[in-house]
Amino acid sequence: MGEREASAAGFGAADRRALAKASPVKEHRWPRTERRQERIAGVLARRQPDLTVVLENVHDPHNVSAVLRSCDGVGVLRVHTVYSEEERPDAFARTTSASAAKWMEVVHHDAIEACYDVLRRDGFRILATALEGDSLDLYETDLTAPTALVFGNEMRGISRAAGEGADGTLFIPMMGMVQSLNISVACAVTLYEALRQRRVAGTYDVPRLDAATLMGMETDWLNR
Repeated sequence: MGEREASAAGFGAADRRALAKASPVKEHRWPRTERRQERIAGVLARRQPDLTVVLENVHDPHNVSAVLRSCDGVGVLRVHTVYSEEERPDAFARTTSASAAKWMEVVHHDAIEACYDVLRRDGFRILATALEGDSLDLYETDLTAPTALVFGNEMRGISRAAGEGADGTLFIPMMGMVQSLNISVACAVTLYEALRQRRVAGTYDVPRLDAATLMGMETDWLNR
């Protein structure tokens, strides 16, 4: 991303150079090069603050890691978690630069009701993934509006409270004998449908975060 694209993100290359000089430099495996700064600025400019994922008691660290990677790939800014029955896995730890957890904001809640209160305060429509009689077809659902997608435990699915407290439930059409997908696969399929819709709507074309927030996050990311 060059000077023109940087300006579209809310700040220019000169601003970033000044910021880099003023910011403390952390020793890590990735040097603070202009190319790295431009890549980070470009990624942040495409973050979608009005698209989020809720993980309820998802216990397998491999599933958690795969979900976080999909979230990062689609541009999700923040993930919410609820661990009321399972132990929270260590997959959320920012241990390596290769881990998607390093680049995701994660908010932990003790109960699904508390999580939903925060989401509604922030203006999200909450859609839980479940195959119910009145569930919405993924491919007929508008995911360009502020949306929180809720995914449940690998064996039990979403809790009753998560389903009853949501604004609706969502299902992925299945054409085979097995009527469910692994949670990380279901999350990826759903998120990439959101990405498809949002690309058509142009939500990736203009930064969704203000310039001050983008610069603050860039400083933080450069030190990770």
